[in-house]
Amino acid sequence: MGGKHGKYVYIARRDGWYLKARVFKNKPEDDPGKYLVLGPKTKNPPFTFEIVNEDDLPDEVRPKLYEF
Repeated sequence: MGGKHGKYVYIARRDGWYLKARVFKNKPEDDPGKYLVLGPKTKNPPFTFEIVNEDDLPDEVRPKLYEF
């Protein structure tokens, strides 16, 4: 399995952990509903998935990254 069709990405947090998130392609980039953070956190994301930096996300999504 892997990052098929770009439905899921891994988000790199500042503390070195990664979280899996669902991406909704029909929403604009600045919409906080574009990313649904799923978890759990991991240190080694699969190499087939796209990695998104935490700084590239809308401000409303960032607090959700640290709930896991």
